Amino acid sequence: MSNRTRAKYKIDRRLRVNLWGRPKSPFNTREYGPGLHGQRRRKQSDYGLQLQAKQKLKGYYGNISERQFRRYYIEANLRKGDTSENLLALLERRLDAVVYRMKIVPTVFASRQFINHGHILVNSKRVNIPSYKVKDGDVIEVKEKSRDLPLVLEAAGSPERDVPDYVEVDHGKMRGTFLRQPGLADIPYPALMKPNLVIEYYSR
Repeated sequence: MSNRTRAKYKIDRRLRVNLWGRPKSPFNTREYGPGLHGQRRRKQSDYGLQLQAKQKLKGYYGNISERQFRRYYIEANLRKGDTSENLLALLERRLDAVVYRMKIVPTVFASRQFINHGHILVNSKRVNIPSYKVKDGDVIEVKEKSRDLPLVLEAAGSPERDVPDYVEVDHGKMRGTFLRQPGLADIPYPALMKPNLVIEYYSR
C-alpha cells in the first residue's frame, strides 16, 4: 500500500494538469508548479516526458504504489495485443476504479477508503480490497446499510462527470455491472493521457 500523504490538489500543481477534472482544482487558476521556481518552464527531455506520463497515469488512479504499478506493466506486457491498451484495461478493472466510474463516490481516493471499510459487494460477496480485479459481467453494489450515506447520495447526483459506456449503473438500487474491457478512447480521462510513453518509460 502506498503511503501517499500529499493533498491530491498538490499532485495537480506538481504535474501541471487538472488530473481529475475537478472545478476546485488550484490548477484552474494557477497553471504552474508549486514553490518559488514553479513558474519556470524548461524543455523536457524524452525521459522527462515519459516520467511525467507515468506519474500522471499512476497518480490518476489514487494510491497505487510504484511497485504495484510496475507489476501492472509487467502483466500488460505479457498479454497479447497492444501493451498500452492492456495496461489501461488492468487499471480500469481495479475495483476502486470501477466504483469511481459508477459515481458512487466523488473521488478515487474516497473509493479506496469506501471499499476498505467494507461498503461494497461484488456478486453479493463483500470485497474490501481496492485492487480486486473485476471481470466482465461482475455485479458491483453498495451494501444496503450504506446506500443512504451522504457521500454516496451526493456523488450519484453530481453533474461533474458521466458514467462511461462500459459500466452500467442503476443509482436507484446503487448497483452496477462491469460490461466489457475499455479501450483508451472509451475512458473518460479529463486530462490527456499518453500510455505509450509509460510503456517506453518501463521498457528502457
